[in-house]
Amino acid sequence: MKKFLFGTTLGATALATTAAALMLTMSVSSNAWAATTLRFAHPTPQTDLQHKLAEKFKEEVEAQSNGDLKVQIFPNGQLGNDAQMIDGARSGIIDITLSGLTNFTGMVPEAGAFELPFMFADSAAAYKALDGAPGEEVMSKLPALGLKGLAFPENGFREITNNRGPIREPKDLEGLRMRVNNSITLNNMFELLGANPQQLPVAELYTALETGVVDAQDHPLGIVVSFNFNEVQKYLSITNHAYSALLMVMNQKRFDSLTPEQQQIVEKAAADATVMQRQMNTEQTETMITTLEEQGMEVNRDVDTDAFQQAIQPVWKTFVDQNGDKMIKAIQAVSDKAGS
Repeated sequence: MKKFLFGTTLGATALATTAAALMLTMSVSSNAWAATTLRFAHPTPQTDLQHKLAEKFKEEVEAQSNGDLKVQIFPNGQLGNDAQMIDGARSGIIDITLSGLTNFTGMVPEAGAFELPFMFADSAAAYKALDGAPGEEVMSKLPALGLKGLAFPENGFREITNNRGPIREPKDLEGLRMRVNNSITLNNMFELLGANPQQLPVAELYTALETGVVDAQDHPLGIVVSFNFNEVQKYLSITNHAYSALLMVMNQKRFDSLTPEQQQIVEKAAADATVMQRQMNTEQTETMITTLEEQGMEVNRDVDTDAFQQAIQPVWKTFVDQNGDKMIKAIQAVSDKAGS
């Protein structure tokens, strides 16, 4: 029986490693430390839009606070993997982090509803849910975990890449060794469709694909591009099988230590950076597909979405059996085209 690690439990050794990495990588002048410095860690390379968001946030916070607040960015998983960075933010070793919403579902299980297969027909529907009452409900759970929710930036719709052939219908997944994240619903989906799910951190995925440990993976296009998965994957299928949101959080005590004016600056900067990042992601989608094609990937869009939607109905039932349908109904109530 496969064992998946859900949630963000970080051992003392890993936490110490994160703290040591932080101390080693921090190199700021004594003048900078005269201001309040916020340490912002995220998992992606500097070419990714998540880093662009971090830069926008830094620029606005520093400008609006007249330099009283500084933001130091640690990209590319410098301070650990997603689980380690989230736990670092909870403990206060890290001030701010950005991670996939799925990485919080071990602590807020109902948030997994946002990543149910084919929950959203388009990004606009996802934004309405994330920026409305369902997203507010998720945010309301975070203070008890030592976190202040700031925003829901975009990871995007997940697509499938592999080295065997185009994915057009559910049976095309049968037998594929599929790298999966820690989303229970997506693990269940790929297993149901006959793939062999294997959980791996994204930092280890390139090598796993290169060496054949796994044959396939699913991620939004931005991650495929920024991590150069096209170098080790031949086929890209535009399945749009799940929407993945990001969650930007801050250590609650650190947030509370700021003045009310500084808190407003941080919250507005997070909101503004999220709007910018979502827009950039939308604008760059077709460009990213073209770039991947030019770099040798074979892209197919002729996916039988209806067949996939029918095949994954048991995944929705399992989620409801385990978590109830309150969050699903709340999402559908505010989304134009949300559906099961």
